[in-house]
Amino acid sequence: MAERYIGLISGTSMDAVDAVLVEFAADAPMRVVATCAQTLDEDLRQELLDLSQGSTGLALAKLGELDYRVAQVFADAALRVLDHAGMGAQDVRAIGSHGQTLYHAPDAAYPFSLQIGDPNIIAARTGITTVADFRRRDLALGGQGAPLVPAFHHALFYSDSENRCVVNIGGIANITLLAKDGTRVTGFDTGPGNALLDQWAAAHLGKPFDEEGRWARTGHVLEMLLQQLANDPFFRRPPPKSTGREYFSPGWLRRQLEALTTPPSPADVQRTLCELTAQTIASAIDRFGPGDERVLLCGGGARNPVLAEAIAQALAPRPVTRTDDYGLQADWVEGCAFAWLAMRTINGQPGNLPAVTGAREAAVLGGVYAGRLE
Repeated sequence: MAERYIGLISGTSMDAVDAVLVEFAADAPMRVVATCAQTLDEDLRQELLDLSQGSTGLALAKLGELDYRVAQVFADAALRVLDHAGMGAQDVRAIGSHGQTLYHAPDAAYPFSLQIGDPNIIAARTGITTVADFRRRDLALGGQGAPLVPAFHHALFYSDSENRCVVNIGGIANITLLAKDGTRVTGFDTGPGNALLDQWAAAHLGKPFDEEGRWARTGHVLEMLLQQLANDPFFRRPPPKSTGREYFSPGWLRRQLEALTTPPSPADVQRTLCELTAQTIASAIDRFGPGDERVLLCGGGARNPVLAEAIAQALAPRPVTRTDDYGLQADWVEGCAFAWLAMRTINGQPGNLPAVTGAREAAVLGGVYAGRLE
């Protein structure tokens, strides 16, 4: 029988909660039933951004408040996508909620990854069993806890006729390498995706992002700055590896700019940050890919034409396209991934890939919070 799941994700861009209602059946392809994006209030978004960048301390009372407020937004998103589909709680097996990452520190002396958005509230408001806290079991097994989407990328985009690479560009960019010979799936975070671009646009345009890369297109790549940025040790580290806003933060960029002798044009910095994302993605694929890949772009960054063009140029002559051409709109890939991960958990199946995260073993991920009793 077909079963429906809802995937909820607010990524490192923190612009909205994406909600995707997905139908899975053993004898049919995955089907997206309905989608929606629930925007975060600007004051809530700014608080979360400040905290994720390590710029302020956090009182326990404030953490509890944010955990509650974020959960309400996630529950709103789930209820909206149900309404769009004309369905009720009884039509959905479970929700997979990624939560909102505040801090990701897999390489700390005491490794942890903190996501908020209390799943008890989501389950109580929707009446639907909710699966959450996906990352910490992998961390407990010595893994990075991220990225978790490569297992889903393999399930959906693997081909035995060509090598493929799926590039997910959220606040942080990650890649999944899919060799056509069926050898192990590999993937890792490559570095900043939209995070630095959005932060710089907010500081200089007063907008949450540079729409369609229009501002970046007015600038020029500053080669000296690009080389300086790309010289960060993270880019040279071999996988498994993951990162977040707490590392590639406004402070990180400010320190890089302060090392320059002449202050650059803000538009030139924006264009250079586009090139940094493109070059570090291309370098990772060149170094670890199986060769001659078809590259499939997804995530919010796939909608930025300047960034997409830079990636295509850096990877030429490889063909670069969006996942839209392969059955799933680029905006909804991550939401579908957490619906899929919830399905895996409900059915007692592992959701992580040790070859990706570095965990000692595969594991069933997350905790299950029961929905309304019948």
